[in-house]
Amino acid sequence: MILDGCRSSSESWVLLGSAGTLIWDWTSVCVVLLFTVLQVALYYLPVGQVTEGKMGCDGKRLKYKLNGLHAFLLTVVLMLVLWFAGVLRAGAGTVRIFSLVSAAMAVSLIFSLTLFLCPIRTPSSAHVTYNTGMTPQLLPVYPQRLRSEVMCVCLCCTAKPLLKFVLGHSMDPRLGLIDVKHFVMVRVGFIGWAVMDLNYLLTAVEMKNSSLALLLVVVFQLIYILDFLVDEGSVLTTKEFTDEPIGFIMILGEFIWIPFFSSLPAYFLLQRPNHIHFLSAVPICLLFAAGFLMYYLSNEQKDGFRRNPSDPAYARLNTIRSPAGSSLLVSGWFGWVRHPNYSGDILMMFAWCLPCGFTSVLPYLPALQCFHLLRQRANEIEESCLKKHRDAWREYCRRVPYKLLPCVY
Repeated sequence: MILDGCRSSSESWVLLGSAGTLIWDWTSVCVVLLFTVLQVALYYLPVGQVTEGKMGCDGKRLKYKLNGLHAFLLTVVLMLVLWFAGVLRAGAGTVRIFSLVSAAMAVSLIFSLTLFLCPIRTPSSAHVTYNTGMTPQLLPVYPQRLRSEVMCVCLCCTAKPLLKFVLGHSMDPRLGLIDVKHFVMVRVGFIGWAVMDLNYLLTAVEMKNSSLALLLVVVFQLIYILDFLVDEGSVLTTKEFTDEPIGFIMILGEFIWIPFFSSLPAYFLLQRPNHIHFLSAVPICLLFAAGFLMYYLSNEQKDGFRRNPSDPAYARLNTIRSPAGSSLLVSGWFGWVRHPNYSGDILMMFAWCLPCGFTSVLPYLPALQCFHLLRQRANEIEESCLKKHRDAWREYCRRVPYKLLPCVY
């Protein structure tokens, strides 16, 4: 419905697209399946480092193949080669956008049902169960491995079968070398997002309707995706990756929400071109650059201080000693706001929405949703930090009163 709303207002509105637009065809199913199979094959590329992540239930750290950047580059090169050779026509994919969404939904549903009905059980993977009651507990999944003293998560709620399907009941399912959660997050979600962006740009070239506004949106988003893939290991420490099981919600989000919703500003400009002056592009580029630098440098400062607080590079930064035995930064990037990396994220996302103009709220929906999610995540982190650091965290909040936006919020 959101994609349908991006069409020109001069076109007559029909539920789920115009009368000639299909919401299902088997060609789209084949495209989604081929893309997924391609990413599975690229996962096995003999390049990229293998890194250790969180502790598994067998007492050993889980290992992950980090070659997402190589998979991304090969996918883009393959797509461009097919396009230049005339085998691929980007416009054919754009015309099938509704059926592609339907196909991705069907594939994610089948994938989720398979994972629900035939759960992958390995010694390293936690199995999540749902009992009556609402208080989370920690229970061992493999009693024979109690000597490892590794406890696995047991979430407790009602409506067990539905919750198992929707939220998932496997923490780290694996198919051979492939970690399923890592695969859908990085390969399907982010590389799929890049493919959709590039497809929209090539469609505009085919239609001879390319514009500076569309180019800015696609370039900004590709820079964001590329930075994520360069630092692919950063996903291994996120809350979604370490604490949440994989179920229908997560799989559907990576097959649909990330590729199609995140690329909404590019699709909007393809349907409603907005021609902006070069001088208007300058402040937009500066806003994106400011957000990118804030995001990148604050993460570098945070990670570097965690690794080695005694590093001379951080000697001039003010800190507060915590009862937990660590120190809290209260200057530098973290002296402006308490979550400067999230602030950078928000600035970048609004920067790639601005070329769409102000004729509709639709292209701003991804940025607004991002702000809402990051605000929620910041609240969760602050609750956790308050429990861990207690009075030290209260003092930090007093000295740095703003969460995300200086002097605003």
